[in-house]
Amino acid sequence: MVDNSHVKNLVKILIGAAWIDGKIQPEERQYLREIAHVKGLAHDPEIKPWLYELVPVQPEQCYQWVKEYLGDRPTIEDYTTLIEAISGLIYSDGEVAIEEAKLLTHLEELSQFVNSQPGTHTIILKQIQKLYRRWVDVQN
Repeated sequence: MVDNSHVKNLVKILIGAAWIDGKIQPEERQYLREIAHVKGLAHDPEIKPWLYELVPVQPEQCYQWVKEYLGDRPTIEDYTTLIEAISGLIYSDGEVAIEEAKLLTHLEELSQFVNSQPGTHTIILKQIQKLYRRWVDVQN
């Protein structure tokens, strides 16, 4: 059984990440709507206003959702899922905005505090570096 609130929080973070640079690009819009549809949240009353851009999401709200999603004891899987989801959004429009890079840096900083497994921070850092390398390769 999938924890629906966890999935909903992830979709909210993606919407917030799309808004983080102040506007949603057409490619991000399409990506978000596809994800919401696949996750069964396209018509969710809480998600809909943000998904259909009736209400903008402020960066602080996005960071708050990240905090709620990760909780008090995040696992490597929590970070991996979050980074993979955000990277999909970032690649949808082919550019990494400064604010999106700051969000990834924030995730990397948060991962330093994961005490459950030694080396977690290194794993997270490598994932983010791989994401940036793929983006750079796409640009060239």
